[in-house]
Amino acid sequence: MPRTRPIQEPGAALDWTDALGGRGPRYLQVLHFLERAIADGRLRPGDRLPPQRQLARQLGLDLTTVTRVYAEASARQLIHARGALGTFVSAPMVELSPVLDLGMNMPPPPARIDVAGLLKDGMAQVLAHADIDKLVSYQTGGGSPAERAAGARWLAPMLGRVDAQRMATAPGAQAALAGLVLALTRPGDRILTEAMTYPGLIGACRQLGRSLAVVERDAHGMRPDALASACREGGAGVLYLNPTLHNPTATTMPEARRRELAQVAARHDLQIIEDDPYWLLAEDPPPPVAHWAPERTHYLSTLSKCLAPGLRTAYVASPSEHARKALLTALRATTLMPSPLATAMVTQWIHDGTAGQWLQGVKAEARTRQELAEHILADGERRWPRGTIHLWYELPGHWTPTELAIAARMEGLAVTSSDAFAAGTEKPRAIRISLGGIKQRYRLEQALRTLVDLLGKEPTPLDQTLI
Repeated sequence: MPRTRPIQEPGAALDWTDALGGRGPRYLQVLHFLERAIADGRLRPGDRLPPQRQLARQLGLDLTTVTRVYAEASARQLIHARGALGTFVSAPMVELSPVLDLGMNMPPPPARIDVAGLLKDGMAQVLAHADIDKLVSYQTGGGSPAERAAGARWLAPMLGRVDAQRMATAPGAQAALAGLVLALTRPGDRILTEAMTYPGLIGACRQLGRSLAVVERDAHGMRPDALASACREGGAGVLYLNPTLHNPTATTMPEARRRELAQVAARHDLQIIEDDPYWLLAEDPPPPVAHWAPERTHYLSTLSKCLAPGLRTAYVASPSEHARKALLTALRATTLMPSPLATAMVTQWIHDGTAGQWLQGVKAEARTRQELAEHILADGERRWPRGTIHLWYELPGHWTPTELAIAARMEGLAVTSSDAFAAGTEKPRAIRISLGGIKQRYRLEQALRTLVDLLGKEPTPLDQTLI
């Protein structure tokens, strides 16, 4: 049992009335206030909390609301009860992971959203309404009618009305992307992409015996004239685009450029894989490329980048029924089907609005984290598009990406070198910084400040060697 400091009068060092007045459920307002008070030192390990009835009276809340706050805080190991002595702030958990992860690109925890509660409620809804036997059995590839309808509804902000018959559900974007590569190309074929591109595409092509051909870009994304030139060289029938909050550069391709690329693709009969996982996070993004090339665009969107990667759900809107069947054939050969239980819960959330609430929570937290990152990293010139969950950071001349990544690891940080995104020989002096992989905001701030300190130093010989 953690040792405590001498017992103080409950709440003597803290004005609990500041806990209310924000947005969201009241129990979450109080819970987040408690978390912040512990994080910034206003509550320290061993401090005694007010009895639940006393705090309920003080805040004008039902006892059940405060009881839920204490139960959730206890589940998060923030506080612990000691019988008749009362409830106390716990000693901080030992961080077993040696690395603060700025490398893995994932959405941040949603602001003002009780994820544990959503999971419990969502599972209860699924178990109450679904056929239990079907949840533990094989399913038809591509999703049930209800799951495809949910996918069409999720893609409606991007694509407008989508025929659910053209939808396919996949267990994550990587499985869908590999399926599209298998369905649209043959061994030895080339896929056109930008010099900096999604590592999952690089890995899929390498394993499946396809190659990548780099098309030059400018500040607005892939250049239409360079795409036309690459098409004239022959050997490529598929174009891969990630036009919104591009991974890794975080740029968003303007509408005119999207239209021009669609026109080039039509002239040269290219199939387009539009990988668009960040569209719902972006601020006022243009319509997808699929808007101008619906007859040839395979539009891919995943919940992994805008809700949570553990949901393992992605949607593909195919340009035709024939294209959808080809994709399903490829998926059956690789992943067979998504998890019925996870897909059923996601379907429930999309239809009842829970997924939309979660998305708004992610967007709110992403904005806060971006503002924090710009405050710490910006030098007066660096700015990133609103809504991004990753930053493309050009390094000072004394650092190479590889050296910086190694030195950061030695400081307990993980960042991603430009090498990971290189489809060709071009490797800019830059790293990608992801803002969602560290759960606690104060630890993200700690990681960013450590990174800034490191960037201001000169590399040492150890930074040039993996150890």
